[in-house]
Amino acid sequence: MEMEGHHMGEPQRVLSSEYMEWAKTRAHARFNLATSGVTPYPMRELGVTLDDIDLSGSSLYGYEPLQRALAAKCGVSVDSVVAAVGTSLANHLAMAAVLEPGDQVVMEHPVYEPLLSLARYLGAEVTRFERRPEAGFRIEPREVARVVSSRTRLIVISNLHNPSGALTDEPTLLALRDIARDARARVQVDEVYLETLWAYPTRSAFHLGGEFIVTGSLTKAYGLSGLRCGWILAEPELARKIWRLSDLFTVIPAHAAERLSVVALGQLGRISEGARTLVERNRALLARFLDSRPDLQVMRPGFGTVVFPRWAGGDTGRLCDLLRTKYETTVVPGRFFGLTDHFRIGIGGETDMLSAGLERLAAALDDPAAR
Repeated sequence: MEMEGHHMGEPQRVLSSEYMEWAKTRAHARFNLATSGVTPYPMRELGVTLDDIDLSGSSLYGYEPLQRALAAKCGVSVDSVVAAVGTSLANHLAMAAVLEPGDQVVMEHPVYEPLLSLARYLGAEVTRFERRPEAGFRIEPREVARVVSSRTRLIVISNLHNPSGALTDEPTLLALRDIARDARARVQVDEVYLETLWAYPTRSAFHLGGEFIVTGSLTKAYGLSGLRCGWILAEPELARKIWRLSDLFTVIPAHAAERLSVVALGQLGRISEGARTLVERNRALLARFLDSRPDLQVMRPGFGTVVFPRWAGGDTGRLCDLLRTKYETTVVPGRFFGLTDHFRIGIGGETDMLSAGLERLAAALDDPAAR
């Protein structure tokens, strides 16, 4: 990660994401177990024609049909929704609207590296709290309260947790709300993986209080990454501030993608059923693989699209390199999340590809060259 020079007492400012550079240049392989979302959804299945798409339209502070569709999906008022180009930009806009350089951000560990790099890019001082593997990566509110201070402006978590897939329940979220309220801070929750709880009754943290800012998208759970349909849920006053901030980044989104997103939102029930069926079939494959590997310790959440095993062999860097070069397979090295003896497996791909990839992963784990 590149960092610009800094003065004494000022946090270093990160200028790039090491993980995203790896994901774009070294994650692709014949058998890709690094991807965390479900396999891409075919555009032809949306049943659209050219009449459903236009290049230009009325999209100033939101395209009204998309705003209404997102509000209905999330169960919120339209004035609490800010459409964004994917979850990544949603996270950027949400953080940037709340933080000033030098503010303290309290963030989970392990964490999705772009969230950490983003906070540091914005000039924040980041303090971490632990989500311990031996505790199933649960959030312990006491750990959070211990590191929150009068300078804290934002607590940042992911739910489902990236990389482990652990679910943070409402009592824990309410405890975080109370901690934030006492500190006059907010809680930002990246909920992009919460969308993968297709058959489970869940609701967004946004419904638990005005302290919450929530981000999400159609990317991971529905195979609709190409639409870049993301969103931020925030109190109306903050949402207006975020809209104005977005003028510095996207100005006006691609209208064709907005139109297609409205179509897709109207078909999410059918789209999600296919995704759920795929992932549940793949989860059974994963379970058999994990049952056969005493060298892997892992919390199995029973939902979501990722798991984060700990390898008894230690640092997974050599293993991941060998897996890619010799076995044409990729997983995400744990170093990108701050735990070098772990790696992340994604199970949202085509079943045949996952099956073959797991076979190759087993071969790499048994290969003496991995150590």
